[in-house]
Amino acid sequence: MIVPWTTCGFSLRKVWRSCASLGFFQPSVRMSLDSFPGLFLPDCVSLPVVRGFRRRWSRVFHPELILFVTRRIRMSFSVHPLFGGGGICYRESLRKEHTFVVGNRRLERGRVAQQMAIALVAVFFAYSWEALGSELSGRGQRLPKIRVSGSRFVTADGKPIVLWGVNYFRPGTGWAPQVWKQFDPKRTADDFRLLRSYGVNCVRVFLTFGSFFREPDRLEEEGLRKFDEFLDLAEAHGIYVHPTGPDHWEGLPPWTRRDRFADEEMLAAQEQFWRLFAARYRGRSVIFAYDLLNEPTVGWDSPAMRTGWNRWLVQKYQSLEQMAAAWGLPAEKIPWGQVPPPAAKGNDPVQALIDYQDFREEVATEWVRRQASVIKEADPEALVTVGLIQWSVPVVLPGLRQYSGFRPDRIAPWVDFQEIHFYPLARGFFDYTQPEDWKLNLAYLQACVNECAAVGQPVVIAEFGWYGGGRLTFGNHPPASEEDQARWCTLAVMTTWGLACGWLNWGVFDHPEARDVSQLTGLFRVDGTPKVWAEQFRILAAKLNADLIPRAKVPPLRLDWERARVDPQIGRNFLQHYLGGFYLPPAFLTSTS
Repeated sequence: MIVPWTTCGFSLRKVWRSCASLGFFQPSVRMSLDSFPGLFLPDCVSLPVVRGFRRRWSRVFHPELILFVTRRIRMSFSVHPLFGGGGICYRESLRKEHTFVVGNRRLERGRVAQQMAIALVAVFFAYSWEALGSELSGRGQRLPKIRVSGSRFVTADGKPIVLWGVNYFRPGTGWAPQVWKQFDPKRTADDFRLLRSYGVNCVRVFLTFGSFFREPDRLEEEGLRKFDEFLDLAEAHGIYVHPTGPDHWEGLPPWTRRDRFADEEMLAAQEQFWRLFAARYRGRSVIFAYDLLNEPTVGWDSPAMRTGWNRWLVQKYQSLEQMAAAWGLPAEKIPWGQVPPPAAKGNDPVQALIDYQDFREEVATEWVRRQASVIKEADPEALVTVGLIQWSVPVVLPGLRQYSGFRPDRIAPWVDFQEIHFYPLARGFFDYTQPEDWKLNLAYLQACVNECAAVGQPVVIAEFGWYGGGRLTFGNHPPASEEDQARWCTLAVMTTWGLACGWLNWGVFDHPEARDVSQLTGLFRVDGTPKVWAEQFRILAAKLNADLIPRAKVPPLRLDWERARVDPQIGRNFLQHYLGGFYLPPAFLTSTS
C-alpha cells in the first residue's frame, strides 16, 4: 500500500522545511521531497517493528532504501524507490556513527543527521498512526500484558483470558528437536498463522544452552536474534510466548555437567542467564511468563548434594545424639558429618527418608527463589513459574527418587502461578482399549491439578496429550485412532476446567523422529493436515473463552503429602479413594462434541 505524505491533512514537506528553518540540519542536506510521493509499507510487514527487522527487510529491499532508527524508537520503514530518483536511509554503523544517505551519496554524519531523522520519524507517526491503523488492523498490534488476578489470568485491561496453546517444535528437526539451530522464520510464520486459526493464543518454546548460553557469563547473539524474530512473528499473529529456560535439546557445554540444583557455580550461572535474558526482554508483553526449567527433579546423590545434606543435618539436629535418637539408630552407626543419602530401597529409617525429602524440597525451593528473584529484579512485571513433572505431586510415584522435590506450596511464594505436566500413566502406559483405565487416569489427572490449585494460584497444564492416528514405533503398544486421541484430550480439559485456566498440547505436528509418544501427539499430521483432535481443539477454544463448559466437580479429599513422599503406597491408596468420589458425566466418556 502507499500512504501519502499528506496523510491526515498534514504535509511532510512542510515538516521538512520547518526542520530546515529551525536548524535541525545544515543546508548541504536540505532537499525537496517532491520526488517522493508516498511511504511504502508492504502488506506482509507488521508495525511496530523491533530488533532484527532491518535484516528481514533487507531481503526484500536494497539496504540503502530503509529508513531505520535503532536507538529508542525501534521502528523501520522504507521510502519507495520507484517514483523518483533515490531513497532515504538512516542507519547506525558498528562504530556508532550515524549517516544520512540520499540515493547512494553520503551527505552528512553525526548528531545533526540523527536529530533530523528522529524528528521526521516521530512527527510522521504522530500524525499518521490513526490512518495506518485501519490498513494494518490486527497485524503487529502490541499484545496486552497478562497478569494474575486471584486464581485466574487477566489482560492489562482486566479482561479474563484462558491460555490455550501448544508446545512448539517442528518435524524434520531431529530428536531432540533443534528448535533454534534449524529455525525457519517463514515456516514459523506459517505455523503461527495456522495455529491462530485453530484458537491458539500461547506457545511454549524451549530455550537451550547450545543456542543461548554456551558460556556462563554471556548470552549468544545469534540465538537472541532468532528469538527476537520468533517474538515478532508470534506477536504479529496474536500469540503469546512462554519461554522455558535453558535445556539440553541442542547440546550441553562441558561446564554445565554438574549438579544443576546444588552446585553453587551452576546456581550462579543460571542466575546470570535469567538476569541477562529478563533484562533484555523487559516490558515485552508478548512474553506470557518465564518457565525456569522443563520438569526439574532434584537429584538423589551428587558431591554437592552430600555436602548440603550433612550441613542440613547439623543445622537441624545440632548433635549426633539427637539425630540418632530421631532416626532410631545407635550413634556409633552414623558417620556424623559424612552421612550418605538414604538408599531408598525399603530398609531406611522412616525419619531418615522424611529428612532427606525435606532437604530435597529445600534445595528445590532455594533454586526457584534465586532465579525468580533475579528475574523480578530485571523485570518486576514478569511472570515466573516452573513446569513441574507430574511426579512432583506424589499420587503415583514410580519410586521415592522420582519425587521431584518441587512442592507447590513451598515454591508458591516465589512463583506467580503453578504449572504441571500430565500424561496418563496411572497404571503404566495408558491403553485406550481398557475402559477402566480411562476413569482412573482422569481421576489421577484431576487429583494432581487439584493439589496444585489448593495453594490459591492459577494453574496451567503446560504439557498434556496422548497419541493417536497410528502405531508407535517403540514398545508393543496397540495402534490408536485419531478419535481416541481427541476423546482423551477433550476429557482431560473437561476434567480440569475450573481448576486450571491454561492448557498447552504437547506438540503442534506429529513428530516421527521422536522416541516417545511425541510421534503421534500433534494437532496436525506431518503434512500439516488437521487431525480429529485439531478440529475438537478449535471447538474447545471457543467454548473455554465463552465459559460454556461446566466446571469440574472435585471430591473433598487431600493428599497426605508428608507420608506419600516416603511411601508410594500412600499415594496409590489416596487415588483409589479419590476415584470413588470422582464424577464424570457418562456422556463425556462417549462423546467429544
